Amino acid sequence: MENIIEYFRTIPSLHRSILLVGGITFFWLLEGAIPLFKFNYKKWRHALPNFFFTFTTIVINFGLAFLLLKTADWVEANNFGIINWLPAMPLWLYALVGVLLLDFFGAYLAHLVEHRVKPLWMVHLVHHTDHKVDTTTGNRHHPLESVIRFTFTLLGVFIVGTPIALVFLYQSLSVIFTQLTHANIRMPKSVDKAISYVFVSPDMHKIHHHYRLPYTDANYGNIFSIWDRLLGTYMYLDREKIVYGVDVFPDEVKNSNVVDLLKQPFQKYDRPTLSADSDN
Repeated sequence: MENIIEYFRTIPSLHRSILLVGGITFFWLLEGAIPLFKFNYKKWRHALPNFFFTFTTIVINFGLAFLLLKTADWVEANNFGIINWLPAMPLWLYALVGVLLLDFFGAYLAHLVEHRVKPLWMVHLVHHTDHKVDTTTGNRHHPLESVIRFTFTLLGVFIVGTPIALVFLYQSLSVIFTQLTHANIRMPKSVDKAISYVFVSPDMHKIHHHYRLPYTDANYGNIFSIWDRLLGTYMYLDREKIVYGVDVFPDEVKNSNVVDLLKQPFQKYDRPTLSADSDN
């Protein structure tokens, strides 16, 4: 475990790039072999706007990375944060608790707030208006959302007290799970369900991309499913019933155009609230 922690403390940028590109390539190929849905689309054309937003996310995270480093170094030097105030524990448990809590602040809480606060929902909408969810959808985030997500992660590092090694470990796992859970792959239902008791599985996350409430406002997790299950935001829908997109933004042409997507957060829109979905 010490070797793993030391590796992530000094993980080269090249290795992180390989993780991102290699993951997308792996799941891209896997989608062709065992697709969940047989989309009638030109995959590269669909991927182009998603790759654009992947690039903007990388640029923003890279530009702000010094804040993460400074914060992580400060909490470690000052023994500040939740995991530094807990009783002494084995290194593996220390790492697990740190990543688990970072997953709450950096992913679950950020995601929940984006759905509950209207201006943030309009920013997050770019991610939800993909009508053909695949592994490239994972990083389809408006540049403003990249800043929002980074802010929550930074807050998590400060509150949790995670050293930079655990930050990089969390971010690496986050990249893998984002690619996996958005990938258009068909797992046996029994395997997917078993995974979902601990981790966010592909089917579990795709329910979140269903085009109608209340499913859109469920299953916020990224790595661990525990937060949705503990906090009452877990929902189930048979994967054959899933329809991607957002029902009040049905224009797939606009939802595939980078310029329109960049302008999407600034539209006027009153989001409906529903207690039940007519799919039930």
